[in-house]
Amino acid sequence: MTWPSGDPNQPPAYQHPGAQYPPPPPLPYQQGPYGPPGQYGQPPAGYPYPAPPPKKSRKGLIIGLSVGAFVLAAILVGAAVFFVMANKDKVVATDLAVGDCLTEIPDATLIRMVPKTDCSQPHAGEAYAVLTMPDGAYPGEATISDWQNKCPAELESYSPDAMQDSSVGVFVLYPTAETWGQGDRAIVCIATTEDKRTGSLKG
Repeated sequence: MTWPSGDPNQPPAYQHPGAQYPPPPPLPYQQGPYGPPGQYGQPPAGYPYPAPPPKKSRKGLIIGLSVGAFVLAAILVGAAVFFVMANKDKVVATDLAVGDCLTEIPDATLIRMVPKTDCSQPHAGEAYAVLTMPDGAYPGEATISDWQNKCPAELESYSPDAMQDSSVGVFVLYPTAETWGQGDRAIVCIATTEDKRTGSLKG
């Protein structure tokens, strides 16, 4: 069992609670077309007079705006479907439970969502313990670090074989000062493997 690379005294990851969905892409501005201009004749003789400016057809404008609104609605629906599909396999980090598996281990510093999958599918990590810190004021990084250090012992209880496997590491999600103020108290211990595996580590 290995600890994540880097300074062992530095916590390996942050996480924020609550589903955060990226904002939809800017929608193109839809402008309805104007109707055809009217036709104006010239006098049969003499100097021609300039034609008056073409009149805008309100009917064409209304139809154009209606089409524009329909296109805009279609774009909004399409964007909603896209974002639902893009996040359908992700869960809020604080919603992870023991036995949940992750397709990838996040490499960001602040983590809001994680890619969850069934453990029968190839995956890179498995949540094996969720420790709940007591309520109160934010305890500070030193106390958070002490709670993170409980994760190796939890892995030994969850999977003694994994504890002896040098290819298995530990990745920890923990509250920040900001998420603590939002009610986050979870220390999530995740066993990682160098290569993706199928099946649970538990045993």
